[in-house]
Amino acid sequence: MGLFDNLKRQAFNALKTNGNKAAKQFGDNIKNAVKNAANKSVDINFPDFPKNYEEFVSLPEAEMKTPFETAAMTVLALCIYPENREASVKMLNFLRGPRPMSGLDIGFIRDRFMDKDYVPRSYFAGAVPENNYSPSLPLKITVGDNPYSYENDGYAKLFVTSGGADSPREILLREAKDGKWYLWDQFILSDIRKPESENPWA
Repeated sequence: MGLFDNLKRQAFNALKTNGNKAAKQFGDNIKNAVKNAANKSVDINFPDFPKNYEEFVSLPEAEMKTPFETAAMTVLALCIYPENREASVKMLNFLRGPRPMSGLDIGFIRDRFMDKDYVPRSYFAGAVPENNYSPSLPLKITVGDNPYSYENDGYAKLFVTSGGADSPREILLREAKDGKWYLWDQFILSDIRKPESENPWA
């Protein structure tokens, strides 16, 4: 008998014997079951930062079979921006599939990189202010979900954690008819703690 069959049986017994108190307990059990089923994290590894667009699209994660892969590829693409803006934008448009970036989208990313290039690197393991956000190789990023990640059908709201921030940042993905998960939006370029080399008080 499955988990939800057991919970359904509990509800019936609760209503029959203990009324509201037991029914409330059943409701709490349902919430906990959904929460525990939804929470997970996935570690995704890359050998190094891709040197060009061709290397990027040849990575196994470029198949975008899961929203976790696309989220990780989004961070990787943004890391290329300081060295090669054109290639980075091309990578991001690849991840966005049928919905390429507008001029406003490209301008937003340009503005976020005006005075700092370290933010996207900070999401990889080992990248912290003390080492100027230099991640360890091979690159590893952890992408997680939560109980509210799949509230909207066809969308996934996933999270990555920066070595320079206290709370995770959001990446929104959308599943298309071809079964791939495309980048819909990202909120990972907000300010984080300055690297030690730029902090006069460190």
